Amino acid sequence: MQAIADPQYCFSAVNQFLAVSGRKPLFNVQLVGATKEVKLNDGKYSVRPDKLLKDIRKTDLVFIPALFGDMGAAVKANKALVPWIVNQYKKGAEVASLCVGAFLLGATGLLSGKKCSTHWGFTNEFREMYPDVDVQDGSIVTEEKGIYSSGGANSYWNLLLHLVEKYTDRETAILTSKYFAIDIDRSSQSAFAMFKGQKEHTDEAVRRAQDHIEKNIEEKISVDGLADMVAVGRRSFERRFRQATGNSVLEYIQRIKIEAAKRSFETSRKNINEVMYHVGYTDTKAFRTIFKKITGLTPIEYRNKYNKMAMA
Repeated sequence: MQAIADPQYCFSAVNQFLAVSGRKPLFNVQLVGATKEVKLNDGKYSVRPDKLLKDIRKTDLVFIPALFGDMGAAVKANKALVPWIVNQYKKGAEVASLCVGAFLLGATGLLSGKKCSTHWGFTNEFREMYPDVDVQDGSIVTEEKGIYSSGGANSYWNLLLHLVEKYTDRETAILTSKYFAIDIDRSSQSAFAMFKGQKEHTDEAVRRAQDHIEKNIEEKISVDGLADMVAVGRRSFERRFRQATGNSVLEYIQRIKIEAAKRSFETSRKNINEVMYHVGYTDTKAFRTIFKKITGLTPIEYRNKYNKMAMA
């Protein structure tokens, strides 16, 4: 619901900011739909578009709001919008998807061979549905050839600010960010991501290796050791592991260990070194580098951000 209302609110507010500064309002904001009424959340809410698809011959910017529920079913339920979106893009309109609205954007084929962001919790599902799209892990805003996408949940506000700045100027974008209390320069959703492991596959050897990694985070785990444990040659094991999980073995080990470190920082009074040793690292610099690469924050920044006990 908010992904429908917020873009309208944002660009209507920008029009007001422009008017106050003596400039003409720039945006004609309209809610467009396939039907005259759409019921959401089991009928709790009802949305009535300003215009129907057939009424809009040409526009400059199209927003695709976030979908809800099962993504495959949601895309199917909204398939009537796909030809219209494609047609508008061919006529010169830019297209922006908000959060998991990327799934409907993917259905248009416009993302084929291009970069895309979506909610961090849906990246694996998105890759399965659209293997020809270059999903950007952790990104907040992605832009390529007039097609925009945003990360999860409230991350779409950063895309809205990005487009406000593009269509107006930096000063107006900063004013908008202050008005809505949004950090204008946030560029990653990595700190919010929770890695749960990719186990929706049928490779039993890989699954056994995953289980071993997750149950032995305090150990130094080698690729050779894992390959020997599951009785598969190293090169074949590495190939099968990446095919099954989307990560290399080393990436998977790192992400599992860092996820454990994150949980420890959030819920305990352990210091940086204690957490580091608990997840099998002995080199402070290496731990800090990998932690920041995956989360976008240093260990100290992450602990101070998410642990009230640490702040106290």
